[in-house]
Amino acid sequence: MKRRIAILGSTGSIGRQTLDVVRQHPDLFQVELLTANNSSELLISQAREFDANSVVICNEARYHEVADALQDDGIKVFAGIKSACELVTGDNIDIVVAAMVGFSGLAPTVAAVKAGKVIALANKETLVAAGPVVMGLSEKYHAPILPVDSEHSAIFQCLLAAQGNALSRIHLTASGGPFRTWDKSRIASATKDMALRHPNWNMGAKITIDSATMMNKGFEVIEARWLFDVEPDRINVVVHPESIIHSMVEFEDGAVIAQLGHPDMREPIQFAMGFPERLPLNNRKLDFATLGSLTFAAPDLDRFPALGLAFEAIRRGGNIPCVLNAANEAAVAAYLQDRIGFYDIPRIASECMAGADFAANPSLDDIFATDEWAKRRANELIDRW
Repeated sequence: MKRRIAILGSTGSIGRQTLDVVRQHPDLFQVELLTANNSSELLISQAREFDANSVVICNEARYHEVADALQDDGIKVFAGIKSACELVTGDNIDIVVAAMVGFSGLAPTVAAVKAGKVIALANKETLVAAGPVVMGLSEKYHAPILPVDSEHSAIFQCLLAAQGNALSRIHLTASGGPFRTWDKSRIASATKDMALRHPNWNMGAKITIDSATMMNKGFEVIEARWLFDVEPDRINVVVHPESIIHSMVEFEDGAVIAQLGHPDMREPIQFAMGFPERLPLNNRKLDFATLGSLTFAAPDLDRFPALGLAFEAIRRGGNIPCVLNAANEAAVAAYLQDRIGFYDIPRIASECMAGADFAANPSLDDIFATDEWAKRRANELIDRW
């Protein structure tokens, strides 16, 4: 039987590449639900191409545009994030690809987890903001969470090869972003156009800025802590500019297992969707004879303080990672609007972390309240800058 797919955030980078995987395996996957925030034209096109059962346009102001366009196609159209939360629980869905960007992806992902769906998780913010809550729900409702991030997929694949042997350390690789070789004074004056020129990966604007600050790698540290139940001091970040080794797992005897491949998100997406099977993929294959050298370096926390903030947040625990995520989300939005400078992003996040009321064991309601407070506080700081 075909695996029935819901894609939360189908018009974004991960969502579009997920549909590329479906195109390659139409005999294995059926698209049941697509959601988008604002990209109504692309959502309409995707719904028609894949004959989706339902679509949700989260920006309710665009509902009539989508509904009118699809009224003769037999595709049901809904609006608002609440609709997405309700539809992902349907009996017609087996796998939910959580590809929305930002904190807004948390609520529908939690709804899918509570419905016992298989979650192919690409939305970092879900585990960054609410890791212990979401992993607890995953266990309670028997809803497996399969990582889609290339680094976490690599770790997952390495652990499958470990045959149950406990890991000693995780080595998360980082490209270093567009400013890897820049000095601090030059980075300080970096414009958004410079920051958006990632050397290896084709991603959406928010994630690309996070990669430039290395906040993205910090978020991956927090994700890894919850996905693999590993303490922060056993997670190591190493800069690997070629982005061929996607991450590594080290064992007690010193042996290291790594997962390699060209930078192509369709590979980890397809692995999660097809798990436990490996499916053929029409992508570029590694040629070791022409690959050349692979290089590694320690990250520079002085030039990239966001990574240090993420380690601080996960060590403090509680609701502090949620504060970091929310403040960063607001600051990145302001940077993309040319309202603040590059290093203002980690400064704002740091100030919000310092001023937050600490909740050691936050509930889901506490997480939503923390997110609201941190974004409000970050925007106050942005307005003063």
